[in-house]
Amino acid sequence: MSQDIKLHLADLLRTALASVVPAGDEATSLPAITLERPKQASHGDFACNIAMQLARTLKRNPRELAQLILGELPPSPYVASVDIAGAGFINFHLQPAAKLDAVAAVLRAGDAYGRSTAGAGRRVQVEFVSANPTGPLHVGHGRGAAYGASLASLLAFAGWDVTREYYVNDAGRQMDILGVSTWLRYLDRAGEHVAFPGNAYQGDYVREMAAQLHATQGARFVRPAASVVAGLPAMPDAERSDDEAKQQRELHLDGLIDRAKTLLGDDWAFVHGFALNEQLNDCRDDLEGFAVHFDVWFSEKSLFDTGLVARCIDKLEKAGHLYTQNGARWFRSTAFGDEKDRVVQRENGLYTYFASDIAYHLNKYERGFDRIINVWGADHHGYIPRVKGALDALGLDRARLDVALVQFAVLYRNGQKASMSTRSGEFVTLRELRGEVGNDACRFFYVLRKSDQHLDFDLDLAKSQSSDNPVYYVQYAHARIASLLAQSTDAALPVPTAARLALLSGAREVALAARLGEFPEVIDAAAAELAPHAIAFYLRDLAAEFHSYYNAERMRVDDAELCAARLTLAAAVAQVIRNGLGLLGVSCPQSM
Repeated sequence: MSQDIKLHLADLLRTALASVVPAGDEATSLPAITLERPKQASHGDFACNIAMQLARTLKRNPRELAQLILGELPPSPYVASVDIAGAGFINFHLQPAAKLDAVAAVLRAGDAYGRSTAGAGRRVQVEFVSANPTGPLHVGHGRGAAYGASLASLLAFAGWDVTREYYVNDAGRQMDILGVSTWLRYLDRAGEHVAFPGNAYQGDYVREMAAQLHATQGARFVRPAASVVAGLPAMPDAERSDDEAKQQRELHLDGLIDRAKTLLGDDWAFVHGFALNEQLNDCRDDLEGFAVHFDVWFSEKSLFDTGLVARCIDKLEKAGHLYTQNGARWFRSTAFGDEKDRVVQRENGLYTYFASDIAYHLNKYERGFDRIINVWGADHHGYIPRVKGALDALGLDRARLDVALVQFAVLYRNGQKASMSTRSGEFVTLRELRGEVGNDACRFFYVLRKSDQHLDFDLDLAKSQSSDNPVYYVQYAHARIASLLAQSTDAALPVPTAARLALLSGAREVALAARLGEFPEVIDAAAAELAPHAIAFYLRDLAAEFHSYYNAERMRVDDAELCAARLTLAAAVAQVIRNGLGLLGVSCPQSM
């Protein structure tokens, strides 16, 4: 009803303006009529600033102009009163019946209530998580997963044709490091002891993969330790942390990778692929367990296999956007607003990660998406100008790309910042967090703040069963209503007849119905702003209003029709909670 009533009020204003605004050029350049929800209830249900917008053009005082418009407004059965506030805002106060219409609208639409056509079926790709498959997902990845999944569901609900995509970084040095880390641990199990580099992957999961590799493949990949380390760049003293020492450690690690490829020959591909698939399968399993699903798992390696990276770089070269310096090829990203130029191909002929990222974005555009949304960690903020600069250089419309940044989540326990890592130096994994507080708390808490704001994740609060726990509070409202409806007789089933709705005359009942009417607006605004946290805020407020109503009024009164009317209102609240929590990937328990 909220969208319908806004259209109705806009029609009333247009009728009034036809009498107030002189015919002529001004009449053809009237600004769009917008109606907003006032922040203060005393300012009515909707406010319009059309008088303030027209004041300069018509050379009139905005309050006087607002008074003229008010005087020409046609009567409406939905409007109780209209007044003027502030510098010239026109405030509409609706009749209770107009607000109660939302109850019927909710129950008629059911699971589709709030669904929008704003996206008009246009294709949007949401790429999120895209963590390197070099280890388990951690709590930081979890926030990106929850945000991306909720955003994708929200956009689909708002009428977009959504593709959920995970970009698999299965090419490049990081995967080589994982492969050699696994192989070195494998050699250790086979009795060939090679000093394990501190800059290799240290986690227990690497040992587990090595054990599995040894159990299934036996001595197939065993090579003498002496042949592994012979002639490698020397390692610096362990206590050194200067830049030169760091460089020496990286050269030593690169030497181990090259040696592994040489000694293993064709078997290197098996070891590399084994480590990749083990971590990628673990990642898929973790995300599926978190109710985060992807339509496409896109391989970075495929960009090289199809020649797209080379084609992309050649295209930039021909357009004059590359130059060579010290044997490397550089992209003139400063010409497109970046702080410095960027290497796309090193002097050894290898392409940089940036080069494959440019090619990946070209691929996205070539797939024909109307809109592309990248969900990146906040530490990638500086990466945005160079990527958009590359799009400009390729002649692509940068406006089709949006980047949503996600800040890291900080865990708190007993009021103190909790350790984000284990004794082995690894981050707390998403799987561990889910095991401690549950999926529902994770999914809801992760979207309780705007994505680019820091998030303090209170572990104790997330596990508590109290009104202070927002996800418990919202779920408990649904469970309360489910219990009421389960006890209802056939005569008290929630059927939103006009006669029943007319019995809902209490201030709390009308306010609750009005809150239900806001849901479609919340959906449209949240989708437009890429802000699923707005859904969480709305649900928290809706649950608070319902609990307040439930505690103040008896639901199961002796008057059968009044009882049925209140249950009808409650059923509508439950439906909206289900719709909202469904978008956030949170369950709706029938009892708690």
